[in-house]
Amino acid sequence: MKNAFLIAQFEVTRLLLTRRGLISVLAFALVWFVILRYAIYPASRFVAGNTDNVLLQMVLNQINLNELAGWLVPELSVYWVFALYLLPLFCITLTADQTATDRARGTLRFLHLRATRSQIFLGRFLGQMLVQALFIGVTVLTTFGLALYRDQTLAAAGLEHMLVIIVNLLIVLLPYTALMALMSVFAKSARQAVMFAIILWIATALALRAVAQYFPDLTMLELVLPGSQVSSLLKLRTWETLEFSIIPLVQTAVLLLLGWFAFRRVDL
Repeated sequence: MKNAFLIAQFEVTRLLLTRRGLISVLAFALVWFVILRYAIYPASRFVAGNTDNVLLQMVLNQINLNELAGWLVPELSVYWVFALYLLPLFCITLTADQTATDRARGTLRFLHLRATRSQIFLGRFLGQMLVQALFIGVTVLTTFGLALYRDQTLAAAGLEHMLVIIVNLLIVLLPYTALMALMSVFAKSARQAVMFAIILWIATALALRAVAQYFPDLTMLELVLPGSQVSSLLKLRTWETLEFSIIPLVQTAVLLLLGWFAFRRVDL
């Protein structure tokens, strides 16, 4: 396990101390600023009742943002909605190249001299989760800072909401990261891994819909898709959100097992 953690640590170091990694961080920062300033900020004002923009109210009512009225910190409640839908997309692109490129170049052979295949596979997965935890932490903190700028009395309530959001988002992203770990085993590049994931996702969704149409009693099969619990999470807040954590955890375990089994048999 020590080698796996070292590999995971290297993934974070590669992000923060290399030119390519810093460019990715800068791009993410710019995109996040746009989302925070022009999406989360006006939407949170609507939830707090501090806007008279009729068009904005019509748009946000269409996506049932009124369900978030029970949150004590509007900025974090809006962030919760955006993160649940946008971060999985970000996760698929960010974590696509866990082993694909290095295997295609043959560099995994040198790493295999000091670590087992299991350690490499698990280490890359853990490293991607650490990177995503870093991004989630930064985005949540900046959103919380926006809330404190508006009302400093929200500090105590905001701290609990932040912890709930971070824990839940990491759980939500686990199966997506595991899926890309599996796709990366068969792909030769990050782009190919993303394409494989899209094809598998669409094919599985269509197959499940066809099964549900002819066999309504089997609608529970939709739970095999990562993110199937997101719509239910939107209706909950605080630690009651963990009621649905078993779904992504089981999905992650299955996908990681499949990926590990496949990685042990591919040529490095």
